[in-house]
Amino acid sequence: MGRPGSLGRDAVLAIGLIGTGIGGVAAFLKAVPEGGLQLPVAPVAALAVLLLGILLAKWGFAPVRRRVRIPRPARYAAPPAELPEVGSEALDHAAVDADGFEHTVAALCARDGCGAVEVVGGAGDLGADVLATTADGRRVVIQCKHYAEDNRVGSQDLQRFGGTCFVVHEADVAVVVTTSSFTQPAAEYAETCGIICVDGEALAAWTEQQAPAPWESGGGVSASAPSASASLSARGELS
Repeated sequence: MGRPGSLGRDAVLAIGLIGTGIGGVAAFLKAVPEGGLQLPVAPVAALAVLLLGILLAKWGFAPVRRRVRIPRPARYAAPPAELPEVGSEALDHAAVDADGFEHTVAALCARDGCGAVEVVGGAGDLGADVLATTADGRRVVIQCKHYAEDNRVGSQDLQRFGGTCFVVHEADVAVVVTTSSFTQPAAEYAETCGIICVDGEALAAWTEQQAPAPWESGGGVSASAPSASASLSARGELS
């Protein structure tokens, strides 16, 4: 339906066109020589006015054509992200390299009910290797450390991750998973910042479903306590 102002202008325009039409018909009939055309003036004028009125009515009250946004065809929609494979081979952390380890952790997340699981590790990842969303909507940001048993995750690794996991990646749950273990300073820093540490033993328990997923375990899967000798060597260690 048109706006009130536009309807008023249409009415004035219609009256003007009708008057012009009547004047044109009268001028035509006046110009015809006497006896040249034997047409009755009144019926011809009435017919002309009627036809003109019909045309004006059709034009003036036709529904406004609105621009309709055509939905994007389904074939052009972005395909949903495929969840990682969760077969037994996909969970074999020892049989993969550092890049493959990220995929095994992602497979664990998918197995335990996470959606939107992505492996995003690489240059410029700012500490995030795996992103996932829990069933209750929490955002999980995981850093993966595929280290040998004697190469422990130090506090500098945790500090770098702590500087980005919450502020940059907006994590609700921040996790560091390693195949080795954590130094005492690293574990203390993680506890202070609320980062969940999953060492090799805790990872094995999670994989074998002998322990809940980190985001379901309250405070998470804590790092295994270092041995006495390891604690002594870890004192003052920052890397």
